[in-house]
Amino acid sequence: MDNILNIIKDKSLTYEQKVLSLARTAEDTLNVLNISSDTKEYINKGIICDLNEGHAPYRPRYIVPDYEKFMKNGSKFLNLQPPKDIWEAVNNLLILYKHVPSITSFPVSLGNIDTLLEPFIKDEKEAYHAIKLFLTHIDRTLTDSFCHANIGPIDTKAGRIILKAQRELQTSIPNITVKYSKNTPEDFAIDCINTALVTAKPSFANHEMFSKEFNGNYNIVSCYNGLYTGGGSYTLCRLNLAYLAKETTDIEDFLNKVLPDGVERMAKYIDERVKFLVEESGFFENNFLAKEKLIDRNNFTAMFGMFGLAECVNHFINSDKLENRFGHGEKANELGLKIIEKLEQEVNKHKAPYCEKTDHKYLLHAQVGIDSDKNISPGCRIPIGEEPELPEHLIQSAKFHKFFPSGIGDIFPFDSTAKRNPKSILDIIKGAFSLNMRYFSLYSSDSDVIRITGYLVKKSEIDKLDKGEQVLRDTVALGLGAVKNQKVLNRKVRKI
Repeated sequence: MDNILNIIKDKSLTYEQKVLSLARTAEDTLNVLNISSDTKEYINKGIICDLNEGHAPYRPRYIVPDYEKFMKNGSKFLNLQPPKDIWEAVNNLLILYKHVPSITSFPVSLGNIDTLLEPFIKDEKEAYHAIKLFLTHIDRTLTDSFCHANIGPIDTKAGRIILKAQRELQTSIPNITVKYSKNTPEDFAIDCINTALVTAKPSFANHEMFSKEFNGNYNIVSCYNGLYTGGGSYTLCRLNLAYLAKETTDIEDFLNKVLPDGVERMAKYIDERVKFLVEESGFFENNFLAKEKLIDRNNFTAMFGMFGLAECVNHFINSDKLENRFGHGEKANELGLKIIEKLEQEVNKHKAPYCEKTDHKYLLHAQVGIDSDKNISPGCRIPIGEEPELPEHLIQSAKFHKFFPSGIGDIFPFDSTAKRNPKSILDIIKGAFSLNMRYFSLYSSDSDVIRITGYLVKKSEIDKLDKGEQVLRDTVALGLGAVKNQKVLNRKVRKI
């Protein structure tokens, strides 16, 4: 009861933020999942984390509607006909977005918005007006930075308009990824880089890599999660490798006993969440997205997240010397790969219920961290403050990307002088992708919009919230926590 009253009295929360917080609190009064005592032990120790999904799953964590089908067919439930012009196109999408749930209660996937809108561009001046209002509406109403749109890999009028509007608006929502391929025109890619240096988006996704794994049918959603279009992810839980490592001081014991046991405990917990959602919640039988085949349960999977690899490795290396630690020492980097290879093997041993699309396997995900994480690095990233020079950083990081089809990424702030030479950054991205790096994010050191871990927040809004003022976007609170606990403003700034 005290928690509920604290939410009601919290002067830093908007009305909408209070409603969502109260709903989550109500959900957490239930205990409907069959959780083993072993798993509860690891949850209590912080080794297994459900990322605040709640105790009674009643909607998938991430939903990736088939927006192309929606634009073609309209929606009976929403009483919408297929759009005939740019105004109807943006209006229909905005209406549908309000009805796409997720763990945040906002849509995490907005679709490939350039190709969705391209057929309706007849007059570019009118289209610019419509798309700029469309993006403004998203920023002011879908007030969660995990809302994610895609553009590319082809060059379109709509894509160019979106980039231009983002440079002018400089909003933190939506997050945007460009699907970048070897066939993406260079001038379009440079336009993307010029925009990212102003507003921290778009990030670059390795389109060839994702297409091969998802048969060309994917979207990047939420932070940087690759998932099937027309599907999504039931859940995302994460294994804290930094804390798991503390269960032993012997690396062989960790690899052969502790890590496999930890994987099995968390996999069984994920099983429980998936089974309740599919078998008892009624979501897939009753939601109009499923009835109108904008989503299909058979396209869903679940994500096995991990974080804290650097701290896990450094626990066993037990050295204060930077040259020996993860991201620098050859022994440390080899151990990191050995741990992730073992993690992949153990996760793939488990038969995942209702994950037909991914061969009954949970997809590995390098989780970006949450605001309360302190001195634990996201995913497989090198700790902030210990970053090597850029070439070494790219070579070392890229080795881990092949293990994580549902998402892994690295973030590189550039000095503001890089705006004079965006082609050099494109050359860096091309080189990184040639090493099979999956995802590359960038922003400029002087930008107000910055990438926290996988989502965007304005520094000016972090300052407001830190002073106790209300802010419109709920993810600013996560950004403030990340600034204080993960030191994200201290990332190494790259010069070219």
